[in-house]
Amino acid sequence: MSQHKINRIKELPVERLGIRKFNFKLIVHITGILLTWMSISMVLPLAVSLHSHDGAQFAIIASALLILMAGMLLRNILGRNPDYELKEMESYWITAIIWIVVPICGTLPYLFLGDMASFTDAAFESFSGFTTTGSSVVPYPEELPPSLLVYRSFTQWIGGIGLLLFVVAIFSNLGLTSRQLFDAEFSGTQQRRLHPHLSKSVSRLWRIYTIITLLMMVLLLVTGVPIVDSICIAFSTVSTGGFLPYHDGLSMLSNGSLMVITIFMILSGISLAELYLLITGRWRQMARDQELRTYLGLMFLSVAVCSIAFISVGNKPSESIRYSLFHIASTMSSCGFYLPKLGHWSFLVSVFTFMLIIIGASAGSTGGGIKIWRVMTVTKYIGNYVTRMLHPNAVICIKMNKKVVEKEYINKIFAYVFLYLSFIVIGAFVLTLCGSSIPDAICMAAANISNLGPSPLINNLGGDLEYAMLPDLAKWTITVLMLAGRLELFVLIAIFSPAYWRRR
Repeated sequence: MSQHKINRIKELPVERLGIRKFNFKLIVHITGILLTWMSISMVLPLAVSLHSHDGAQFAIIASALLILMAGMLLRNILGRNPDYELKEMESYWITAIIWIVVPICGTLPYLFLGDMASFTDAAFESFSGFTTTGSSVVPYPEELPPSLLVYRSFTQWIGGIGLLLFVVAIFSNLGLTSRQLFDAEFSGTQQRRLHPHLSKSVSRLWRIYTIITLLMMVLLLVTGVPIVDSICIAFSTVSTGGFLPYHDGLSMLSNGSLMVITIFMILSGISLAELYLLITGRWRQMARDQELRTYLGLMFLSVAVCSIAFISVGNKPSESIRYSLFHIASTMSSCGFYLPKLGHWSFLVSVFTFMLIIIGASAGSTGGGIKIWRVMTVTKYIGNYVTRMLHPNAVICIKMNKKVVEKEYINKIFAYVFLYLSFIVIGAFVLTLCGSSIPDAICMAAANISNLGPSPLINNLGGDLEYAMLPDLAKWTITVLMLAGRLELFVLIAIFSPAYWRRR
């Protein structure tokens, strides 16, 4: 190539060369914003520490100061005066960075208090918290300081509704970037907006989320649960997280407390947009939602089948019904809470549980899994395909809530389901190489990518699952599964795809 052509190429703009130019300054700026607010949010565990005199206040203060310094550095120095324009594919990049950087910074309290044996354990606990998975390397949470119990549950509450939605709600000057961040946070589903203005819509989501959490705390206190335990359980339930302050599940709580938890687990598996209609009294509009009806119908069917299965193997009817309701609500919402198993276990319940782990909660909720909306779409597509086989000239389209689902979105759903199942298979394969049995490996992979955490299936089958005993490779494999499930897979796939780096 001649020197003249080389000089001509050098003079071409970056876009003409097909090289992506990232707005790193805005990415750094937004990351700094989140870290700054994360440090401020540690006031709650600090207050608990000072009140309970658990000795953890210095570790919490040191963690908050370091996170604050990192946030201020990123926000005011490295990301100063950013350009508030973000390309669509860059929103995936910022989503991935934030969901990695924030949990890594969240390891500091665990490390400073010395309750974790290694950075791997601290990272596992932190990622499990922010992704609302609930898997834990702490065998006996009762031995942790109360402030750290509140902190680990609070990380779930922060991550439950989405880290980026906090940025969208607070900052109105992001403009088009707000929509791109919102879409990236819900990359795999279509989230309904509650207001034409996106920032107000997100603010309403946060208000609903907060109101439900506070209401549950009050009800737990009324039923006799101690205040620290009420805070932890409410944070974990509404976020469908799974962290508990007890080693033996919720066996020590009263029937009234368990009923409160069961009700809120069911509510937490419903879309926040539907909960907004419930709170505002628009019940008829809420009742017309197909996904909600399917969610409740599937839950009722599963409770009935599991109750009959338990009764048929010799359990008392009252115990079987009460246990089945709690178990199914915990599984479908992806909370992952569990009670001591009944005296006689039915294999049919295990089959239903594993199926519900994969299906998960409603789209737009804090729950994990493939989501009811996607399963309904796939089911309707298969039904339509069979109909077209019998009637080749028939013109049939898929409708959800009386709206036609676009073919492009259907293709995206099938791609997601394939990737989801592939991640389970690959994750289970790696876990078997790490020494886990095949059933445990499959259950752990499915539970953690579904952000279910302490799988009720494993615990109720009698397996003494201790994540702390797993080798480091297994812990990091599970951590990747947690992150992939919380990011709805497409973010990770997008940034590692060669097409992502090509010119758009």
